[in-house]
Amino acid sequence: MTHETLQDHLERWAETDSLRQGVAATVLALAGAGIAISELIAAGPLAGAMAAVRGYHEDGDSQKELDVLADQLVMDALRTAPVAVLGSEELPEPVELDPRGTLAVAVDPLDGSSNIDINISVGTIFSILPFTGPNALLQPGSRQLAAGFLVYGPQVALVLTLGAGTHIFILDPTSYRFVKVQDPVLRNPVFLKVRDSIVVPPETTEYAINGSNARHWDNAIRYYVEDCQAGTEGPRGKDFNTRWTASMVAEAYRILTRGGVYLYPGDARKGYANGRLRLVYEANPIAFLMEQARGGATDGRRRILDIIPSELHQRIPLVFGSRAEVDRIARYHCDPSQLPERSPLFGRRGLLRA
Repeated sequence: MTHETLQDHLERWAETDSLRQGVAATVLALAGAGIAISELIAAGPLAGAMAAVRGYHEDGDSQKELDVLADQLVMDALRTAPVAVLGSEELPEPVELDPRGTLAVAVDPLDGSSNIDINISVGTIFSILPFTGPNALLQPGSRQLAAGFLVYGPQVALVLTLGAGTHIFILDPTSYRFVKVQDPVLRNPVFLKVRDSIVVPPETTEYAINGSNARHWDNAIRYYVEDCQAGTEGPRGKDFNTRWTASMVAEAYRILTRGGVYLYPGDARKGYANGRLRLVYEANPIAFLMEQARGGATDGRRRILDIIPSELHQRIPLVFGSRAEVDRIARYHCDPSQLPERSPLFGRRGLLRA
C-alpha cells in the first residue's frame, strides 16, 4: 500500500499560494522539531534527568528539563519558516522570530509533561494563525490556518488539519533510522499519511475526566458523570467506560481514532475556577482538529473557536470529542430543565444548607 508523504500532502494543498506555502513550511519545521523531541523522549533517562524541575511559572506550574529543551527545539526549527511571532507555554511573552514573517504560531512544546518519567505518551500542540500585527496570537480560534499535535508514543504520530479535514501521519521508522537528529533534512521529515479525513463517531460510551476532583465540580459536571456511572440502570440506558491519562494529546488521539469525550472543567479549587488549560495554544488547536473531524469543542457552554482571547496564557475549561456528548454537557450547563430527574437527597445542597 502506498502512503502519501506529509510533504506531498502539503505541496498539493499549497500549490502556488504564497501564504499556504508558508503554512506548509511551518508545519514541516514543527514536524522536524517533533522528531528531535521524540529522540529525547525515546532515550528516557539515558538522555539525562528529563523530568527534573528547572523552575516554576508565575501561576505555580512546574517547568521540567524536557519542557525547556522542547521549547528551544521548536523555536530553533521555526526560525527556518516565515513565522513573525511565537507564543509558547514556556515563555511569559511572545517572541519575535522573523520581522518579515506572515504567520503567528502558538505552541505547547510538551503537553503532559507530568508523564515524562513514567513512559506514557506526551506530545506537542501547535496553532498557526495569519500574522496581523502585535496581537496576532489573540485572534479567535476560527481564524486558524492550520493546527495539530504530535504524539510521542509507540509510534510518532502527527495529527493535522489545514481547514479541510483532520488527517493522521506516522513517522516512517524505516526511513528515519538513517536521519541524524541535527541534520537539516529534518525540515522534510518522512511522515506518511495513514488516515484521511477522520470522522469522530457522534455517539460514545467512553469519557475522560479526573475523577479525584469530583467533590469540587459544579452540579452540571457532577450530574453528567453520575448519569454515565449509573450505566444501563440510569437515565442514559447504557454502560460507560472512563479513561484518564493526564496527557491531553493522548486523550485527543484516542477520541479521534475511536470516539469519546474529554472533560477538564473549571471547579471550586483555588485557581481552577476558569479551568487550567490554555485557550490559545491548547484549546484552540484541539477544537479546530475536532470540528474538522465532525466532533465538537466547548468550554462547557460556548464554542471554543468563537472565544476571543484576552491574553496569551488565558485559561479556560475544555470539553471536546463526540458531538452528541459535547452538546449534552452544554445542555446540562445551560438548561437545567434538561437534566434527568434525581433525588434532592443526593444533591450538593443538604437540607440544612442555604
